[in-house]
Amino acid sequence: MAKYDHLFVKDMPNCMDEMVMDDEEQLEYPLPNLGEGLWLVNSDLVPGAQANMTHIWIHPSDEPQLWVNPHQHDYDEILIWTGGNPDDPRDLGAELYMEIEGERHVITTSGSVYIPAGTVHCPLGFTRIDRPFRFSALSLAPKYRAQDRSE
Repeated sequence: MAKYDHLFVKDMPNCMDEMVMDDEEQLEYPLPNLGEGLWLVNSDLVPGAQANMTHIWIHPSDEPQLWVNPHQHDYDEILIWTGGNPDDPRDLGAELYMEIEGERHVITTSGSVYIPAGTVHCPLGFTRIDRPFRFSALSLAPKYRAQDRSE
């Protein structure tokens, strides 16, 4: 084994079962337009890693959908959505909504949001999805943990 082989993740395991909030009433999963959610990195895959990241493809849908309930983390998080049009990388091809501390934001272009530790965020959902796009979550912690804040 080469010295740095342990830093490469070559088989990304499914992350959907582990992305559950404490005391959360489960939404109807899987949503019909969600691809397979995959871990890109976490401390189980790369021992000693101090970040975790997931990736999922979101497929077209005409139906509005709630995806994630309000919650918070005790670590910083970055959510990333990237359109699948290589000729126009800013074109998301979808309309999402997301709340941060109750303030609603509508997202129609590729981008990201930085969420400081302790900040209540979501609901997150889709108004419409015209073309597939990628969604990733980067957490500045070795493992994913969330506390439900939907009350």
